[in-house]
Amino acid sequence: MTLVTRASPKWRPDMTPPSDAVPSDLSLPLDPAAPPRQAFWPYGWWRILDFKIGIVPVPVYVLLVALVAAFLKLGNGKLSSDILVSIAVLAIGGFTCAEIGKRLPVIRNLGAAAIFATFLPSYLAYAHLLPDPVIASTKEFFKTSNFLYLYISCIIVGSVLGMDRQSLVKGIVKIFIPMVSGVVVAAAAGTLVGTILGLGTYHTFFYIIVPMMGGGVGEGVIPISIGYALITGGDQGVILAEIMPMVMMGSLFCIVFAGLMNRLGQRRPDLTGNGRITPNGDDDIGDIRAAAKGAIDPAVIGAAGVTAVALYLLGVLGQKLFDFPAPVLMLFVAFMMKAVKAVSPSLQQGGQVVSKFFATSVTYPLLFSVGVSITPWEKLTSAFTLLNIIVIVCTVIVLVCTGFFVARKINMYPIDVAVVCSCSAAQGGTGDVAILTAANRLQLLPFCSIATRLGGASMVTIALILMRVLH
Repeated sequence: MTLVTRASPKWRPDMTPPSDAVPSDLSLPLDPAAPPRQAFWPYGWWRILDFKIGIVPVPVYVLLVALVAAFLKLGNGKLSSDILVSIAVLAIGGFTCAEIGKRLPVIRNLGAAAIFATFLPSYLAYAHLLPDPVIASTKEFFKTSNFLYLYISCIIVGSVLGMDRQSLVKGIVKIFIPMVSGVVVAAAAGTLVGTILGLGTYHTFFYIIVPMMGGGVGEGVIPISIGYALITGGDQGVILAEIMPMVMMGSLFCIVFAGLMNRLGQRRPDLTGNGRITPNGDDDIGDIRAAAKGAIDPAVIGAAGVTAVALYLLGVLGQKLFDFPAPVLMLFVAFMMKAVKAVSPSLQQGGQVVSKFFATSVTYPLLFSVGVSITPWEKLTSAFTLLNIIVIVCTVIVLVCTGFFVARKINMYPIDVAVVCSCSAAQGGTGDVAILTAANRLQLLPFCSIATRLGGASMVTIALILMRVLH
């Protein structure tokens, strides 16, 4: 009798593996697609480091909090205002407040991160919920370091250098049409609303509308209060206390509407250029992209930063010599350099990196320092009367809507132009930053500087001339 043996079938991937195919190391996964089991160190630790508050890894955030607390304990009621300690304090405060705003339902879409980063520190300082040494250190650093102007110069110069030249040239000319239209129509509408509500035409225009659109505190409210006092014979301090809250509340509502514009842009991408105000000419962007193919040279980034500082100092010199606002002169010089192709593609690329770095890493710490240093909570809340709120909200709505619809008529991106127009009622450069942060369009800062500085200076001049005639 012949013994016949049947050969084992050849094993295929879709079959259960034979017993002799099971690996001796049972710790290995049977599924080849499954990721290998990873130990906590270093992989788990890396995952913890990748979890951030703002841009700060959580372990570093905890370390910074502990270090600041230790310095407070050892400082006998004082905290150094040097740049290293200030970076730690502003990073903790700015990114914490912004994270709170970002995580709140509904209002996170209304620019809550920028609002919380600016106004929550103001309340915390007012209620003494921040340690007094932290408040004193922040104010000292903000006052002595020119932190705000370093930020503005790097953002503006970087934005201008990084824009395509054709869009910049067309935009700088065309932006005046919706900007002037918005200011004129909004001022008229706000004055009319105040008159109807019984506030009086004179009071509404000179004590609500003009301070709102005067270009901020240093360039607007203070010159206005001095001029009003000289014309009327009143006390400059009393006038300043009366009109200061209008600037802050106007800027607050502009931030809210900027957040709404950003939300609208997400739903209607056809209405926005995502940081551009005119259709992109793209005439020299190719040169920048060609330069960006290789690795970014750190020296080029440093050169762009130094260029921004040099242009701002040039603006400061011009202000001393000609009494012309330094940021506006800096913007004009940067614009001319871009228009005549005086900046190489590599330096333009470096400017883009500098601008993005400051927008990503410095915005919320800056807003925190602004809230603690120059945004008094009691002055802000004193303006929250029903009639003032109605007038200011109506003015901002008309300002934004006028810019939006005029932009559509002249072939500009309406959402981006509306955001720029809203900066006509900003709290100066700090308000511009907060508004554009809420709109997620910090690259528009050069145009907003025009709206705030030149528009504010024009409004102050016209108001003082009218008051002298009418008084």
